[in-house]
Amino acid sequence: MSAGSADEVVTRPKMINVFQPTLGEEEVAVVREVFQSSWVGKGRRVAEFESDFAAHLGVSREHVTSTNSCTEATFLAMELLGVGPGDEVVLPTVTFVGTANAVAAYGARPVFCDVDPRTLNPTVRDVEVALTPATKAVLLLHYGGYPGEVAQIAQLCRDRGVKLIEDAANAQASRVDGRACGVIGDIGVWSFDHAKIAVAVDGGVLYARDPELTARAVRLAYFGMEQATGYAEAMRGTSRWWDFEVSSFSRRSIMNDVLAAVGSVQLRKLADFVARRRVIADRYDAVLGDVPGLLLPPPLPPGHESSYYLYWVQMDPAIRDQVARDLYERGVYTTYRYPLLHKVRAYGADNRLPNAERVAQTTLCLPLHQGLTDADVDLITTALAESVAARAAAHAPA
Repeated sequence: MSAGSADEVVTRPKMINVFQPTLGEEEVAVVREVFQSSWVGKGRRVAEFESDFAAHLGVSREHVTSTNSCTEATFLAMELLGVGPGDEVVLPTVTFVGTANAVAAYGARPVFCDVDPRTLNPTVRDVEVALTPATKAVLLLHYGGYPGEVAQIAQLCRDRGVKLIEDAANAQASRVDGRACGVIGDIGVWSFDHAKIAVAVDGGVLYARDPELTARAVRLAYFGMEQATGYAEAMRGTSRWWDFEVSSFSRRSIMNDVLAAVGSVQLRKLADFVARRRVIADRYDAVLGDVPGLLLPPPLPPGHESSYYLYWVQMDPAIRDQVARDLYERGVYTTYRYPLLHKVRAYGADNRLPNAERVAQTTLCLPLHQGLTDADVDLITTALAESVAARAAAHAPA
C-alpha cells in the first residue's frame, strides 16, 4: 500500500488535553434562554454574573465589573492607574504576554523580575530588587493558582507607594488566610476564557479596591460614555434616554449576556471543579513523588489555598523536551507556561534572570482539569515515569 493512499489508516491515541472546559446541558439551556429573550447584549445576565463573582470574592458589587477578556481588563488597569511614558511596571518574566503588552502599549517600560525556582512565582525579594523611583506599579501573576508571596509583596508596595495589580487569571478560587487572590492588591483581573477552570467561553473581570476606579472602568469599557439618565427616569418624562456625553476617547470592552449566563452557571460549579482538580494533583503527588530525577510543586504554605490551575514537574533539561515528545506519542499533551518575556526582543529587556532561565528549560506542565478520569491520570503518570527513567538512563554517563 503506497504512502498517502486512500486506503491507508493512521491511528493515534486520543489526545489528553492540558486544559479542557466542562460544559453541558445546563450551559446549553441558559444560552437558549438568552437567545429566546431577544436580548443577547450586555444586560441582566451580565449584572447577575458580576454580582455572583463579587459574592465569590467576598466584596461589594460596586468593586467589580466585567470585560470581554482578562487582557482588556489589564489594559484598563493601566489606564485607571495613569501608567504612561516614563513609568515602569515590574512583573515576573514567567507570565502571559498580554500583561507586558498592556504595559508597553501605554508607553511604559515593563521591568521583568526573576521567580522562585520551584513555585515559579516572584518572591518579595525578586520584586524589591526590580523597584526603582520610576516604578508605578507591580503586576503579579499567581502561577498555576498558587498565591505565592502576594501578602508580603502587597505590603512592600504599600510601603513604597507603588500600586499592586494582581493577574488572577490562574487563581479563580485561590485564597490567602481566607482572602481571595485578586483583592489583596489595588486592582485584580481574572480570565474566564475557554482554557480556565470556570469558563464563560470568553470574558474577564476587573476588581478595584477604590469603587470610583471601578465606576471609571465601566465608562472606559463602553466608549467613555457618560449616560445622561437612566431608562426609568426617561420614561417618566424627565429627559431623553438616548442622550450622553463622552468623558474619554475609549473603546468597547464589554461582556454580553450570552457569555455571562454561561459564566454564572460555571461559577456555581467552581468549587466542585477545584475539588476534583485537587484530587488529581494529590494523585500526581502520590504516584510521582518517588520518581528519581523528578521535582514536583512544593507544598502550599499554611493559610494558602490553590485553584490547581497548573501542575508542573521539573527534570534535567537534557531530557525535558524528549519527555514531552514521548508523552505526546502516547496521547498526552504537555506544555511549558509561560515563555520568558525578558527574552522577547520587542520589550527591549537585556537583564539576566537565572532562576527563570533555568525553570524554562526544566519545567513541564501536565494535564490538569476536572474532566480527567482516573484512567487518564494513571496513563499520564505511567507514561511520565517510564519516559523519565528511559531518557535519564540514555543520558547517564557510560
